[in-house]
Amino acid sequence: MASSTYFKDQRGRGENAELQEELASNDKTKKRDAVKKVIRDMTLGKDVSGLFAPVVNNMMTPNLEVRKLVYLYLINYAKTQPDLAIMAVNGFVKDCGDANPLIRALAVRTMGCIRVEQISEYLCEPLRRALKDADPYVRKTAAICVCKLYEISPDLVIDQGFIDSLNDLLGDSNPMVVSNAVAALAEIQHHGATKALTLNNTTILKLLAVLNECSEWGQIFILDVVSTYTPPNAAEADNILDRVKPRLQHANSAVVLSTAKVMLKLLDIITDNDKIKTFVKALGPPLVTLMSSESEIQYVALRNIQLICQIRPTVLHGDVKVFFCKYNDPIFVKMEKLDVLVMLASDRNIDQVLMEFKEYATEIDDEFVCKAVRCIGRCAIKLTDAAEKCVKVLVDLIETKVNYVVQEAIIVIRDIFRKYPNKYESVIGTLCENLDTLDNHEAKSSMIWVIGEYADRIDNAAELLGQFLDTFMEETHPVQLQLLTSTVKLFLKRPTTAQDMVKKVLALATQSTDHPDLRDRGYIYWRLLSTDPEGAKTVVLADKPTIEDDTNQTEPALLNDLISQLSNLASVYHKRPQQFVDRKKVAADGDDFEEADEPERAGGGGEYVEEEATTVPDTPAPVIDMLSLDDPVPAPSGGGGSSGLDDLLSMDSKPAAPAKPSGGGGDLLDLMGGGAPAPKAPAASAPSTAGMDNSLPEILGTVAGKGMIMRGKVVNEGGSLKYKLSVANNTQGPLSGFALQINKNSFGLASVAGLLEGSTIMPGQSQSTALPLVVQQDRVDVKPLPNTSGGAAIQVAVKNSQAVCYFNDEVPLPAILEQGFSLPQGDYLSQWQSMAADKQNIREVTGIPTGNVDAIDNCLKSAGLCLVARRVMQPAGTTALYMGGKSVAGQPMLMEAQVSAAAVRVTARSPVPNLAAVFAITVERHLKASLGGAAAAAPAANIPTMMAAAPAPAPAAPSSGGNVDLLGLF
Repeated sequence: MASSTYFKDQRGRGENAELQEELASNDKTKKRDAVKKVIRDMTLGKDVSGLFAPVVNNMMTPNLEVRKLVYLYLINYAKTQPDLAIMAVNGFVKDCGDANPLIRALAVRTMGCIRVEQISEYLCEPLRRALKDADPYVRKTAAICVCKLYEISPDLVIDQGFIDSLNDLLGDSNPMVVSNAVAALAEIQHHGATKALTLNNTTILKLLAVLNECSEWGQIFILDVVSTYTPPNAAEADNILDRVKPRLQHANSAVVLSTAKVMLKLLDIITDNDKIKTFVKALGPPLVTLMSSESEIQYVALRNIQLICQIRPTVLHGDVKVFFCKYNDPIFVKMEKLDVLVMLASDRNIDQVLMEFKEYATEIDDEFVCKAVRCIGRCAIKLTDAAEKCVKVLVDLIETKVNYVVQEAIIVIRDIFRKYPNKYESVIGTLCENLDTLDNHEAKSSMIWVIGEYADRIDNAAELLGQFLDTFMEETHPVQLQLLTSTVKLFLKRPTTAQDMVKKVLALATQSTDHPDLRDRGYIYWRLLSTDPEGAKTVVLADKPTIEDDTNQTEPALLNDLISQLSNLASVYHKRPQQFVDRKKVAADGDDFEEADEPERAGGGGEYVEEEATTVPDTPAPVIDMLSLDDPVPAPSGGGGSSGLDDLLSMDSKPAAPAKPSGGGGDLLDLMGGGAPAPKAPAASAPSTAGMDNSLPEILGTVAGKGMIMRGKVVNEGGSLKYKLSVANNTQGPLSGFALQINKNSFGLASVAGLLEGSTIMPGQSQSTALPLVVQQDRVDVKPLPNTSGGAAIQVAVKNSQAVCYFNDEVPLPAILEQGFSLPQGDYLSQWQSMAADKQNIREVTGIPTGNVDAIDNCLKSAGLCLVARRVMQPAGTTALYMGGKSVAGQPMLMEAQVSAAAVRVTARSPVPNLAAVFAITVERHLKASLGGAAAAAPAANIPTMMAAAPAPAPAAPSSGGNVDLLGLF
């Protein structure tokens, strides 16, 4: 093939005109070199589509090397030159009848790779002949070509009878032909509605007959198809098992796992227990052998072994030592081995397993150590007789005083107490000795749970809880919730000791926090304690159900599906394929959505005609591909307004006042503070969104969000850009599969991380996140966005499992400015003078107090602008502030703010086209938001980008004060 010298820089040579002459040359060597140069340029990314005709003219060369290169060129450019590609059809048809089988196969394969529908009909006759060719190499190539043709034109394949021809090839004498036919039929059946492959006893026997002679990948194709066949009786299943069992000894790990998949399915049909034991025993050694392979194969094998052990627990019961971690194992293999060890742990080998886990707990990798400690607890929960041994090991680990080991051990012991209540209380003293070292919120919650659960047996329980209560407001919400419950438990068990504590914690939970779960629980406990003390004991101190270890247990339906996907990606993810494979067709250019998100609507002269909003039935929205954003999107019916459902959920009626305590609850009421009134319940809000961060402005309402509510704001925290978001679910079902994309914008802001990856938000709940943002220069497009004030703003698309929503969000001034920027006076003067008047924009900012110039100065400086100079101008009372800044995208921006009694006149300049207007409007917006109070305009959010493109506000006409000569200002 081509020498590497063809990929070196060829300055001044290799132009299309020269290549065209060389391609037409009669010199075979020069013509061959010209074809190689064309392929070189194509490989380097140069456009050589203009040479289509000259290259195709060389297709009939007797040189096989040149012919292959011409075919490669055709495959690459046929899609962009379909009309010219038809010129090559006659050459393909002629090559399909060539005496050389390699050329025949090459022609058929190339025609199948040219995905142009116009050529498909010309492919049919040569393909039909190739399927019956005397040479097996041509037949196996033609079998795959049928599959490729099906992707282009399914109806054509069915009408031409190619599927029947593939079924005929299942009886071919050549194993490679059979395996390719099986692969093609399976692929066609997987992607199409037709029943391409009909399996019966005869077909299966044909496939098994050639199994030993196929290549390893051919064996995988055949085994995967056999695994989908269900024999009608145990005898046939036994026969198939005997035929595939030798494949367990294959050197290829994929063949081994595919064989295991077939055997695990057929074992369910076998009724003879002795035969089942024999086949299960045969499965063990091949799986053990996989643990001697490369680490990546070990990882895949371990993920599959976890599934196999769930369906056949005895398959590896005697091979636990194989899964002990080695010192040079990568961390991802070690973590999976720990899970397998827990699955294989039994009363016979628990001593060995515990010794290993204890040794692992002394490693330096804290993630690995924590999981090893967690596995000890799982063994204790799994094996009742070994629980005491596990607890002893955990106590030994706590005594090492290694911080993260101690904290993980406390979490594990909490679960052991749940499994074996009132059995291992002797270790509580050891736990209490380590209170001061806890900094993990889960460890704190676990320790607080233990203190509250055994408050009647811990003498200084009130003192221990008091240590946490002192820092209640600094703790995380899970710790606060557990501290509230444990304090109430302590009060119910020791009323006189914890009277002041329970009053304090209830006051904190109901009056000093805005977390809805914590506040609601506080109100519930307060009412219970005030009205029904005995009822409170029944509820709070009720016996809890014991727990089981289901960490790696898969539900039966999912397990059966994953077993049928053994050796595939689904068995590694432990998810069904449809959960991570999106087979929807994506638009070819679906990378961005800046042009297609505002389709024109006819309305007399091409102007936009506002359509009347129509009521949409309350049906689940279709799942749309987030990244197919070039497709037209229907305009939402509203932009964040409340719907009838919102009004229903936010009824004006006030919540019922709490019932006054009856005489029966008088004693506890006195303990709560001498009959002090119960705290007022918070007013109902709409819609119900538990945990929503209401400090953020709403950017997507219920209607525009199709039931999803979003609050958010772009912030600049120490030079780090973040998009703080709070997402709430106001639909009737769970929301998942979140994704977010930001369109090109004035400052190149872009998201580089997923939105709430792997999260599911249940109805009425919410989640918050801080999405990192970066600046990408190739995404800078300075222009005012429609339906905004014209200042800094971004267009955002958000996808969830039910819908795709679009909205605009205005970006605050501090978020677009580089913090800590400084500008000397001389540089300010030279830059200002270098910018023409057409690069400026003037805004009159009214509605804000202008009497305090220092307040305006500080307001702008706090946003990131630097003050260059300040002077009092004529007429008296007007002060000019000369300020400069640099955007996060590196764009320079200068500003003069003239503060008078009537208004603040902002004159902005920037060398970047359109940026002066965006900058001036953003400054105006910032001043009104910071100083204007009620006069500040509400941000124009929740307006979908599909609505009419309203022009940005026109800049005020420059007055004599607009183009100021700055030469004498300083």
